[in-house]
Amino acid sequence: MAREKFQTLTEQMFYTLMCLKEERCGMDILDLVPAVTGGRVNVGSGTLYTLLEQFVREDMIRRTKVEGRRRSYILTEKGAAMLEKEYRRIQAQAEDYRKIFLQEDSYER
Repeated sequence: MAREKFQTLTEQMFYTLMCLKEERCGMDILDLVPAVTGGRVNVGSGTLYTLLEQFVREDMIRRTKVEGRRRSYILTEKGAAMLEKEYRRIQAQAEDYRKIFLQEDSYER
């Protein structure tokens, strides 16, 4: 059975969508992701522009402006819902880690 597209998000997907809480162009996103993550996460320009087109097709973001080659985007309700779903999934993973590794006396190995 084929895996549903965007069932979960990569870090690059997650941060790209997160950056689009406000209207931004691709160059803004390329600068903001490493700034937000302290350089831990980078998005290459090829990856970013591929993601942006996929997100537009899936109605997770929408184009707001086109000025020459510069395009700006913003998160849609569908994109915000996906971002929230992924955030909750990550929280659940962190909670599971905490249960296993930080409260070892509660669980057997």
